[in-house]
Amino acid sequence: MASSSFLQMMMLVLFIIAFGTTKSGVVVNAQTSPPIAPGLSLIFHETNCPNLETIIRNRLWTIFNSDIAQAAGLLRLHFHDCFVQGCDGSVLLDGSASGPSEKNAPPNLSLKAEAFRIIEDLRVRVHAACGRIVSCSDIVAIAARDSVFLSGGPYYRVPLGRRDGLNFATQNATLQNLPPPSANASVLISALATLNLTATDLVALSGGHTIGIGSCGSFEDRLYPTQDTTMDQTFARNLKQTCPALNATNTTVLDIRTPNVFDNRYYVDLMNRQGLFTSDQDLYTDSRTRPIVTSYAVNQSLFFERFVFSMIKMGQLSVLTGSQGEIRSNCSARNPASSSSYLSSVVDIDQGQQEAVEGESAAF
Repeated sequence: MASSSFLQMMMLVLFIIAFGTTKSGVVVNAQTSPPIAPGLSLIFHETNCPNLETIIRNRLWTIFNSDIAQAAGLLRLHFHDCFVQGCDGSVLLDGSASGPSEKNAPPNLSLKAEAFRIIEDLRVRVHAACGRIVSCSDIVAIAARDSVFLSGGPYYRVPLGRRDGLNFATQNATLQNLPPPSANASVLISALATLNLTATDLVALSGGHTIGIGSCGSFEDRLYPTQDTTMDQTFARNLKQTCPALNATNTTVLDIRTPNVFDNRYYVDLMNRQGLFTSDQDLYTDSRTRPIVTSYAVNQSLFFERFVFSMIKMGQLSVLTGSQGEIRSNCSARNPASSSSYLSSVVDIDQGQQEAVEGESAAF
């Protein structure tokens, strides 16, 4: 049975979708968005699949009502897709004779298996309603947005029109583009700079850790053999109860204050030295990112605005559009050669725009 708090949140969702709110609420206005990449559009599927976002949101509503933890898994899937050769759905592909897939690379082994199943389920529903005209990569982007929104975070419009990649990245490329949770701020700033993402983007996107879980192996180096001096003592003692020794396989929440709500409490955690990973806590330790952390901790509306900006920016990394790539008929596999040239007969362009242990094992 649905909890009363979840039902109350859903009633708020319906109100917001129907009537919107002010900028200080949970809907972030378009003026705060980065430029839309050529080939993408806010109205790309408005004519050829008008119920696209309703289909996805209604299904996720049902799923989250039973298990809100799936929201973090879907959000993380979008991050891991975009950081490795762009937002092309390549993280969804199974391995082949050419080698192991991205999902088999160490940073991706902890992605929730259910997240992959949910994306394929959404594809089946969307294609049944509209035909094969919506890519798996677009579905991942919408699902990530709805995971944020249905968890209490901001609503924003997602530029659409991505096409699915034909190949997955190598294991080495995957490792190089997904910094580990042991990475410090300097490593993270440098890594994101190669993607044209700034230190502000880094801190805002890290706010995705306001929901989700982390496995002991992702932060045990902060506890053993000696405790990280930047970690709050009580927080450390509690973590040692969850992870009593090296190689423990338990998990714990990323945000100890509101683990299933998308809000700014993650940054409050960091200010209280209660960030789970080095990649989290060092954002407050480092003088370049500390003021940004503080600003988000004291102003949730500012965090929401910056998170939306950075998510839309990240969600357009190296996208495939037009005749590039394909629209997969199965998110985990390339289309058979006979159907690889399939193109939508209707393309709407906005004329004004051109598992091992589940839990985090990467910084995002």
